[in-house]
Amino acid sequence: MNLTLSGWMLYTMWAVFGLMSINLLISLFKSFGKGSFDTAFVLDYLKDILYYVLPLNILAAMAPMDPTNWTLVIFYYVGGIAVIVKYLMDIKNSFTK
Repeated sequence: MNLTLSGWMLYTMWAVFGLMSINLLISLFKSFGKGSFDTAFVLDYLKDILYYVLPLNILAAMAPMDPTNWTLVIFYYVGGIAVIVKYLMDIKNSFTK
């Protein structure tokens, strides 16, 4: 099984990793602003990669085996959009607290 992301699948993954990075930087700067550095939030991002990014990669790798050629791709996009919305809401909530 090769993992080949093409077209919008690649842009979806870039958006997921980009928003994860922005959220990580916001958390990092807020922890430095408080004067305490806690490494627990880094472990949360590793857990998010395991829970959100790995299933997206598995769906992308299984897409060539799909006989309809669109079912798993739709699941990939729905999952990717859900992760993007989750991180957008997390970023928004970090500024409203």
